[in-house]
Amino acid sequence: MKNTHPPTAKAARLGLCALLIGASLAANAGSREQALQIHNRIAGVPPSEAVLLDMAELIDEGNVDAAVEKAMENEGFYSVTLKNMATPWTNRDMNVFAPLNDYTATFIGMVRDGEDIRGLLYDNILYTGNGSGLPAYANDNNNHYEALEEQGLPLGDPETLVKRTQSDVTGLPAEATAGIMTSRAAARAFFYAGTNRAMFRFTLLNHLCRDLEQVHDTSLTPDRIRQDVSRSPGGDSRVFLNNCMGCHNGMDPLAQAYAYYNWDYDAEADPTGENGQITYNREGEVEPETGTRVVPKYHINANTFRYGYVTMDDGWDNYWREGNNRVLGWSDALPGSGEGAKSMGRELAHSDAFASCQVEKVFEQVCLREPGSEADHELIDSATSTLASSGYDLRQAFIATASYCKGE
Repeated sequence: MKNTHPPTAKAARLGLCALLIGASLAANAGSREQALQIHNRIAGVPPSEAVLLDMAELIDEGNVDAAVEKAMENEGFYSVTLKNMATPWTNRDMNVFAPLNDYTATFIGMVRDGEDIRGLLYDNILYTGNGSGLPAYANDNNNHYEALEEQGLPLGDPETLVKRTQSDVTGLPAEATAGIMTSRAAARAFFYAGTNRAMFRFTLLNHLCRDLEQVHDTSLTPDRIRQDVSRSPGGDSRVFLNNCMGCHNGMDPLAQAYAYYNWDYDAEADPTGENGQITYNREGEVEPETGTRVVPKYHINANTFRYGYVTMDDGWDNYWREGNNRVLGWSDALPGSGEGAKSMGRELAHSDAFASCQVEKVFEQVCLREPGSEADHELIDSATSTLASSGYDLRQAFIATASYCKGE
């Protein structure tokens, strides 16, 4: 029977410590020891004696995958492991102890339901709680999810964490929804102030496992770099040509997809924007500062280099389909250009780098280390292929990595 007794919020915070149980098992572990290690790594808590015996029996029968699936029935897999895995993606400080929010809840729900995980960056999808006493989802606060966590409601229960249409919940137009990128939590963290480049940078880091330094390529055309980037920082144009250009020439044409989004808040009463909300300029809405739908932040510091690119719409192009970053494995089935965050999210999510990054993240979560050996990387490659053949059901990556890291 599925374990439906969720850990408390405090227990979830201690989940990282619980994951370390079993890390010192002897290299020649028996089936019970392997079962214990699998359950600790998957659920973040030890199994009951009955579950341990069932898992050990499955391992003895050579059915390790079924033993992992047994561990995934524990609520801790959702409320501890998946939440701890995703929470750092939702804030600039990469804080694992941040409260549950719509970003993490949507990731948890998609994994639980075996959804195509690529849709995390473009689907019109959002998971919300269903329980008595929960405040309604609100665009200007996180109370709904904090109450869901405080009540300890089981996130692994489809009747408690419910899949919904994001546009119906938030009021964004369906064409403006882009999975977790247009969740309240992501918008609060990455559309707040700035120039909206943060949304692109953290999406790249969290879901393609690349930071800007790793996609640096000075060979690409710099024609789409905005006016706010100096072409001679400190009076030295070599700094721009050898450093700044190598990131902005690829990032700025892609981040243009976010040109109609902003984080709206009262800067005087709420200077950190905690109670703000995502906004999107619909067709026909015009910003006085830009004369178009483009939000003013895309035109700030225009005098830094007035001959730079002026953003007039949300059309984006992937310059990284040429040059060094072709190795990210862009899909031949997609055009490499489009309008808005949804199509750009699809471009990122349908890359080889996105698929392998999901497996690498799971490997680190389950094996408690980064992949290093040749065998580790062979496992990553194999699990990535399995992920694709399974319809991008991320549960398959957990099964493969937990089996691999169970001990001999």
